[in-house]
Amino acid sequence: MVQDTNLHSISKWFLSQSRSSKRVITLIVDVFAVVVSLWIAFSLRYSELYMPPQQQLWVFVLSPLLAIPVFIRLGLYRAIVRYIGVDALFTIFKAVALYTLLLGTAVLLAGSFAGVVPRTVYGINALILLLFTGGSRLIARWWFSDLFDRKEFASQQALPNVLIFGASSSGIQLAEALNRSRQQKPVAFIDDAKQLHNQIINNLVVYPTEKLAYLIEKYGVREVLIAIPNASRQRRNEIIRLLEEYPVHVRTLPDLSDLAEGKVTVSDIREVDIADLLGREPVDPIPKLLHANITDKVVMVTGAGGSIGSELCRQIVRLSPKQLILFELNEFNLYAIDKELKNDNPEVKAVALLGSVQDKQRLQVIFEQFDVETIYHAAAYKHVPLVEQNIAEGIRNNVFGTLSCALAAIEAKVNTFVLISTDKAVRPTNTMGASKRLAELTLQALSESKNFDNITRFTMVRFGNVLGSSGSVVPLFREQIANGGPVRVTDERVIRYFMTIPEAAELVIQAGAMGEGGEVFVLDMGEPVKIVDLAKRMIHLSGYIEKDKEHPDGDIEIVYTGLRPGEKLYEELLIGDNVIDTGHSMIMRASEKFIPWSELKEILSQLQQVNEANKTEQIRTILLEYVDGFKPQCDNQDWLKPISVTQNSFNLD
Repeated sequence: MVQDTNLHSISKWFLSQSRSSKRVITLIVDVFAVVVSLWIAFSLRYSELYMPPQQQLWVFVLSPLLAIPVFIRLGLYRAIVRYIGVDALFTIFKAVALYTLLLGTAVLLAGSFAGVVPRTVYGINALILLLFTGGSRLIARWWFSDLFDRKEFASQQALPNVLIFGASSSGIQLAEALNRSRQQKPVAFIDDAKQLHNQIINNLVVYPTEKLAYLIEKYGVREVLIAIPNASRQRRNEIIRLLEEYPVHVRTLPDLSDLAEGKVTVSDIREVDIADLLGREPVDPIPKLLHANITDKVVMVTGAGGSIGSELCRQIVRLSPKQLILFELNEFNLYAIDKELKNDNPEVKAVALLGSVQDKQRLQVIFEQFDVETIYHAAAYKHVPLVEQNIAEGIRNNVFGTLSCALAAIEAKVNTFVLISTDKAVRPTNTMGASKRLAELTLQALSESKNFDNITRFTMVRFGNVLGSSGSVVPLFREQIANGGPVRVTDERVIRYFMTIPEAAELVIQAGAMGEGGEVFVLDMGEPVKIVDLAKRMIHLSGYIEKDKEHPDGDIEIVYTGLRPGEKLYEELLIGDNVIDTGHSMIMRASEKFIPWSELKEILSQLQQVNEANKTEQIRTILLEYVDGFKPQCDNQDWLKPISVTQNSFNLD
């Protein structure tokens, strides 16, 4: 026991030394081994303890002087003892052989000065030295590896246990990556494939899903990692729903396309994509529609730094435009998307321009100078409560910003103009929704007007909430859960349509190519989602229990704060029931009445006057009269009082 303790102490001392110190210690041991092996060789040859004569002592001094440089030259002291392998042992064999040859040559040249050295001594010496140098290293490797294994085992015992759902190649790679990182300890695989059940892969047993509860309890598992990157969204949703029953944090690997070179690393693990919760499969795009307004054309995106605008830019550059114009009011957002596009696509011809869509003159200069052919108008204020508190600015940007952009496009003879609209424009209950509907009416009227030499095709695309956009509930809920709650939901009855940003942008591009002028296209948003159900699922998938009457000791509570100013319980995508198929399963054409330009320009002129004076009550009166279905859900929330101004109005003729 005492001996083991002493050896352990020596081992710890040796391991604590620097790499150079370890090499010096190893070298000293080898010097001793060279001298001793030569003495043993003589002793065995003469069958007695050999006492070298005085004239032969120089041979014993010379032997390490010959051996050590050879050992150094052949790299014996570069190898890490703990990882020494066959290659290193072969190197030791070569080093001993070369040293033996040099020693024999030196003795031969010395003649009588070396005394009597039988030839068999060289062979015996080589074998013994090989045993000493090679054997000592193998013993050291075994001892230190065992020591490290014991330390690693002890450290592994302290790591949090995780289950890996999926025993395919991705799951196996993930288990190996976790073992290397020593952040978490995989304890088992879960897989539906019956042929894999009870198989052992990388020292982990593969279990069926029926064993989930047993494994979670046995190993105290608090996290399950889904490693099925090639699974469909529907299949992922099924797995996630299965795991929601258990008090575990669920994380996953991204799609195969998002894995670098198809290799799995610990850094690839991410939170469950909310798109997986929807279980909706994206529809393959129609290539002809994707390319129609973009390939080999000069394309401009307003609001290029926003959630939708930036994704439009990402997809546009992949469709080989002649040039992409990034137009954005926010300096940082413009910088960020410009940098991202040029880093990811060095060949892209992108021009970053600062400016406001309310500046008609600047817009017209840009359109004409760059010969813009297609515009995706994504610049808008969309945060419902903020617009409700800043009514005039919301109208100025969303309505008159759209108008100035459209008029500039007409004068510059831009071919295609696509407005990014919203489901909140349908029977709006807030100023933001009413402003977007008025922007739609403006483009519809301009499209039908005979007052302009108009070649511009105006198209509007209307859809609901996009996952992960600025102001979206998803990142907000994640933040609230990470902070320990509570999760704040406005009303338990609130439902919303959801779509991923990439899917929405792709459908916008395709819908824009279908337009002939003045159409409103509506995207199929799938089934609406109850917001409180989304919050509950996110809590469960984060490994927490909702705190409620049934679970008073739960982790995170859901608090209902009441509807915000202008907020609806549910959103609609259509004003009427007149919907026409387009040939694309996810895009519909809505047939909706509009106001002729001859009437609308007078309405806009009135609206502009009261808007510049911040007469919010009169603004609301105009919206109530001309925006179909507008029913404000709150009183006037604007921060500012009416003011007296004189402002030049648009030339609407």
